[in-house]
Amino acid sequence: MQKSRFNNKKAVIYLIVILTCCLHACAPNKLIANKVKKEFKNSAIINQYQVGFALYDKEKKEMIFQKDADKYYTPASNTKLFTFYAGLKIIPDSIPSMRYITQGDSLIFWGTGDPSFLHTALKGTKAFDFLKSSTKKIFFAPGRYTGDFYGSGWQWDDYNEYYQPEINELPLMDNVVLVSAAQKAGLMTILPNVFASCFVKDTAETAKPFKVVRDFNANIFHYPTTQITAKYNQQIPYKLSIATTVNLLSDTLQKYVGIVNMKMPLSAKTIYNMKSDSVFKQMLLPSDNFVAEQLLLVYADKLGEEINTKKVINKIEKQYLSSLPDKPQWVDGSGLSRGNLFTPRDMVTLLELIYNEVNDEKRLFAMLPAGGKTGTLRNAYPKTDSPFVFGKTGSLSNNHNQSGYVVTKKGKVYIFSFMNNNFVLPTADVRKEMVRIMTYIHDNF
Repeated sequence: MQKSRFNNKKAVIYLIVILTCCLHACAPNKLIANKVKKEFKNSAIINQYQVGFALYDKEKKEMIFQKDADKYYTPASNTKLFTFYAGLKIIPDSIPSMRYITQGDSLIFWGTGDPSFLHTALKGTKAFDFLKSSTKKIFFAPGRYTGDFYGSGWQWDDYNEYYQPEINELPLMDNVVLVSAAQKAGLMTILPNVFASCFVKDTAETAKPFKVVRDFNANIFHYPTTQITAKYNQQIPYKLSIATTVNLLSDTLQKYVGIVNMKMPLSAKTIYNMKSDSVFKQMLLPSDNFVAEQLLLVYADKLGEEINTKKVINKIEKQYLSSLPDKPQWVDGSGLSRGNLFTPRDMVTLLELIYNEVNDEKRLFAMLPAGGKTGTLRNAYPKTDSPFVFGKTGSLSNNHNQSGYVVTKKGKVYIFSFMNNNFVLPTADVRKEMVRIMTYIHDNF
C-alpha cells in the first residue's frame, strides 16, 4: 500500500516536471508573440492598408505570431518561391535545354523552354555549342508549347517593358533586344544585331527623352530624333514568332536552320545546359520574370507533360504542395499576374519545405536576396556584410511583400511572411515599416 502511494507521488512529481518544462519551452515564443503584436499595434501606418504576417519557429514547428495570416494576398514576385520549390523537386541538378534525334544527315531538335539558352547573364552555351559543332543539317521542330505568349492576367500595356518578355519553347537571349549607347556619342548599339534593320527614327518626335518603343504586334522599333544619352541601356521584348526564333538562331549559329513539323518521339535524347542552382539564383536575386516563366516549361518537359503553364502548375500543386494549409491560387511563374493569391501561412509552410529540401542553409541563403547585401533586398536594409534577412521581395503597384528567413542576434532562424496589399502610401514607407519590424525581431530575440 505504501509502495503504491510512493509510486503515485512519483508519477505526480514526474507529470509536474514535464508540464513545467513544456510551459517553460512555450514561454519564449509567447513572449516574442506579445512583443511583436505590440510593434504592429503601435505602428503609425500599418492600419492604413491590408497586412498579413506570420512568424514561425521551424525548430519547435510552432507558429509564433500571426496577423491575418489565413487571408489571401497578391504575392507579386513572392510567387517565384513556388517556382523555386518546384524546381528543387523536379530539376535538382541541371537544366534540360534541348531534346533531339538524328535521322540520316539531319539533326532534329525540340525546345524545352530553357531560359539559360544564350541568356545574357547566365551565358548557357552547351546546347548552342552542340548545334554549332554538328556537321548535320539542323531542323527545329516547333509546337511543344501550347500556351499564350503572355501569362494569365498580365498587363498587355507593359509589352514594351524589360520585365515582361513573351513566353515560348525556345527562348533566345532573354527574348529581348538590348539598346545601349555606343562608344561614339549619339550612336546606338543594338543586340541581337539582326534587329537593327527593324529600327525606325520617328521624326515627329523631337522633344521627347530618348526611349525606344516597339509596335505592339510587330518587331518595328521606333526611336526619337533626340540623341541617345551616355550609358543608356534599355531592354525591349521582341515579338515572338517561329520565323523570328529560327532566323535569330540561324544568324547566331551562322548556319542554316530549317523548320520541320514533327512530334517529338520518346527516344529523343537530352542536352543539359547549366546547373540548376545558377538558374535559380538568377531568378531569385534580381527577380528575373523571364527565367521564372520559362522554368515552368522546363518542369513540364522534365515531367513528361504537355508544355503548358496552367497544366504544369496543376501537376505541381497535386504532387508537391498538398501540405499547404490553404489552397493557393497560382497562375504564373513570376508573379506578374494579380491572379495569384497566397496566404502568409502558405508562404511560411512553403519556405519550410524549401529549407528542408535544400538541407544546406549556406547554399540556400546564397541563392536568395540578402538584406543590405545582395539582390532585391540589397537596398531595403542598411548596407552590411552580415545580413540577417534572406528572402524574396514582391512588388506590384499598391502591393509590396517580403517572405523568407530572419536570423536573430541569438542565432535563431525564424521563417516569416510579411504581405502588404492595397496601400496608397509610397512603397518606400511600407518597405521602411517592414524593415523596422524585421530589425526589431532580429535585435530582440
